[in-house]
Formats: sequence, structure tokens, C-alpha cells
Amino acid sequence: MDFVYGFDEQAPGGRELLGGKGVGLAEMTALGAPVPAGFTVTTDACREVMRTGEVPDGLWGEIDEHVARLEQRAGKRFGDHDDPLLVSVRSGAAISMPGMMDTILNLGLNDVAVEGLAAATGNPRFAYDSYRRLIQMYGEVVDGVDGHLFEGELQELKERRGVRQDVELTADDLRSLIATFQELYEREVGAPFPPDPGEQLRRAVRAVFDSWESPRAKVYRRTYDIPDELGTAVNVAAVEEQALAAHPSVSEVAVVAAPDERWGEVPVAFVTAAGDAPEEAELQEFARGRLARFKVPKRIEVVDELPKTGTGKIQKFVLRERLG
Repeated sequence: MDFVYGFDEQAPGGRELLGGKGVGLAEMTALGAPVPAGFTVTTDACREVMRTGEVPDGLWGEIDEHVARLEQRAGKRFGDHDDPLLVSVRSGAAISMPGMMDTILNLGLNDVAVEGLAAATGNPRFAYDSYRRLIQMYGEVVDGVDGHLFEGELQELKERRGVRQDVELTADDLRSLIATFQELYEREVGAPFPPDPGEQLRRAVRAVFDSWESPRAKVYRRTYDIPDELGTAVNVAAVEEQALAAHPSVSEVAVVAAPDERWGEVPVAFVTAAGDAPEEAELQEFARGRLARFKVPKRIEVVDELPKTGTGKIQKFVLRERLG
């Protein structure tokens, strides 16, 4: 049994196997839509974890194979010191519900890769900011570290520097904050922040599976009669250079088809931003570029701004091209 399918691979099941996000990404990839490269770990794997308490045999090997394909396609390598591959990790059950693991962005950074990102983008400040955000997101989402501890250290640094906004901190300030966050992480978790991108990814995938069994998710399923045995999928997608270039906080964009009562089946761009999100106009311009392949009028409006997640650091903006 295969447990991992690339967005561009044929899978034997639909939403029940790939989850809602996974099947949408696979369908849009097949249509040639501009979605990031990536893969889905199926709900079958989650059900095995629920049944046995352990990930199924061969799962990590399959994930490693698909990461290697991503590396080949992107011309980047996980943890590379010159131009590292970065990925996002998000849950993707067949039915969306609260209580699931929040998205982790820019997974793959470490003390070496962050210098590669700085060199590749020509923007050390952006690279260090991305790394400190990863440590915080990973600590909160995977290891349950209280997010207020990270926020407290950030606020203390801003007070020492006499600034009010995160964007006023320099690259050197953020480099020092990375060290502070690493010390905080090790103190709270009892182990250093994992420098191996492969370990980062494996632990993040397991955290998605475990979040299916979180008390909040269980209560939601009981309330709405959602079967426990559905399980959740995990979607791993490459962070694209276009997203990095669009805004320092934009870490991913995906385009999927979505039905709309007024407009019919239309493409929708999901732009994920961490921290200080871009202005609405910047997001619209970015979404317009990503939706340019579709032959519809280029008027874009924000149709929804989803609430921040439990970490308080991730914002998602949904933008849609209007028809007519």
C-alpha cells in the first residue's frame, strides 16, 4: 500500500484518501493550474497511527522519496547552505474542522540553511526573520510550547532597541533573537530545536496525525457526527520563490477551484502570510499574477479573511477573480 502521492500523481481514492486540500491540489495540478509542487500523506497513514500508535512501515521512506523529487524539481536541497528547499506542512482532513494542527511555514531552515536563504534572496533580514518564526511556530504547534513565551522575548527585544514594530528590528537583532528562541525552545522542550530538516518534517507529519485525536477535534466530530475513522491527510508543499519575492511574510500561495453560488466554479487563490501580513493591495496584486492563466476578467476582491490560528501568527487571505 502506498501512503504518499505527489500532487501530480494519480491516486486510487478521492477526498476520503487525500483529504479536502489534497484532492483539490491534485485536481488543479492535473489542470495545469499554478499550484506549488508537493505531496500528500494519505488518511490511510493516519488510520494506521490511530490503530497501532505507530506510523506504518515504509512511510518515512516514501516521504524521503517525494522530498527527493521536490529537490530535483526545484533544483534545491533540504538544509542546503547555498539555496535551501523550504516546505510548508498543513493538515487536510476530508472535512475541515477546528482543533487540527496549524500550518508550519518555511520548514527546513536551520543554522546552515538560513545563511543559504540569506545569500539566495540577498536579504539576510528576511532569512533570519523566517527562521525565528519557524522556531516559534514549530515550538508551539509540534511541541506545545506556550506562544506567549516567544512573544515575550520578542517584545523585550523591541523594548531594548526602542522600537515598536517587528519590521524595525535589524538583521543583527533577528539573528540574536534566533539564539534566544533556540535557548527558550531547548529549555521548554528538553532538547534542542531539530537541525535536521528530515527530522523536522517527520515530527511535523506525526503532529498532524496526533492533532486528529486532540480534545477539540474530538468534541467537534461528536457534535457534528463526523466519523472518527476518517482520519486526516497531510499536505507538504514547496515554498515558492514567487511567494518569497512577493512579500517577506508571504510564504505560500495555492490556487484551487471552488464552487460559488453567484459565480459558478472559479479559481481561488489562497495566500498564506505569517506575522506582518501584506496590505490588501499587495495581496490582490500577487493573486492577480497567480491567476493570470485563467481567461476571466481580472477584477479581484477579497471575499474572506480567515481568523488567525491558535498560534496567533498565521493569517490566510482568500482572493477570488470575479466573473462579469
